[in-house]
Amino acid sequence: MSAPLFSRFQLRSVEFSNRIGVSPMCQYSSQDGFATDWHLVHLGSRAQGGAGLVTLEAAAVSPEGRISPGDLGIWKDEHIPSLRRIAEFVHSQGARAGMQLAHAGRKASTASPFEGHGLVLPADGGWQPVAPSAIAFAPTDYAVPAALDLAGIAAVVEAFRNAARRALEAGVDFVEVHAAHGYLLHEFLSPLSNLRTDQYGGSFDNRIRLVLEVVDAVRSVWPERLPLFVRISATDWAEGGWNPDESVALARLLRDHGVDLVDCSSGGNVADAKIPLAPGYQVGFAARIRREAGIATAAVGLITEAAQANDIIAEGEADLVFLARAELRDPYWPVHAAAALGETVSWPKQYLRAAPQGSPARSAVSRP
Repeated sequence: MSAPLFSRFQLRSVEFSNRIGVSPMCQYSSQDGFATDWHLVHLGSRAQGGAGLVTLEAAAVSPEGRISPGDLGIWKDEHIPSLRRIAEFVHSQGARAGMQLAHAGRKASTASPFEGHGLVLPADGGWQPVAPSAIAFAPTDYAVPAALDLAGIAAVVEAFRNAARRALEAGVDFVEVHAAHGYLLHEFLSPLSNLRTDQYGGSFDNRIRLVLEVVDAVRSVWPERLPLFVRISATDWAEGGWNPDESVALARLLRDHGVDLVDCSSGGNVADAKIPLAPGYQVGFAARIRREAGIATAAVGLITEAAQANDIIAEGEADLVFLARAELRDPYWPVHAAAALGETVSWPKQYLRAAPQGSPARSAVSRP
């Protein structure tokens, strides 16, 4: 019997060759939002390594939606050709390419991790962050954001719509709306960061309003034949914050608004949250949302071993597993996982001289 981790999976017209996804991981290596050769090699190597899904990192839907000046962008048409080049190479290796659409909200205008994480002031190329309310993420290293007015909120929705159109032109197979990790859409969801008293704040229905408006805007330009993902933080890990019950309720609504999969992460909205880190510590969120909301889910977070990932799929806890740090450490994690699980290992034809005897070459899968 073949390992469930290496079974095929279909959403709408898109079939994935296995259940292993490369999470969107910021590289902080862009200038003016443009993808570079670094992105091509970084993402291309993960496609060569056998992942079924390769997700381009968080692409800012507007310049002020970047986390750092080095963030990838998708706020202008000029970004499309370099993104298309990456998608085409990912396809050539038999993988599906996706893109995460993001707005950093109050966590914007900060330095990249390898430059110290501090606030980037406007005089040094930074900008004024925006958020649902004028509350800084932390007392140091983050600016006090400007609270968005209704016109600003409408502009955010339109920015996501236009970003999705550009992603389609770039040739990706799925897009993921980033509503997790304390970035703008998550900030609206959580009562710890959203103190508004208008139609976007207060009640659950008001706090989820912007996420649903963004999803509807994206789906209005994203073809019915292609899947749409949303990444959420299933909990703030803080009293009075966004919680798993609300995540289940939101997931049901996302399903009804044309979302095909909820990518289940957690945290990121509270600087001093106590997160119980352990292998697979977020898998339970994916399992509960899948079971109670009736929607496909992806599990992510300290999934590092082949047997562990396979069990998640075999036990019906999630439909996909997304890997981040494990894929950074080993771009060939899927190939090695296949070998560990007794699956037929598929290598790029260019590497067959070094592959175990009898291993087949990988054939590309055409995009629908």
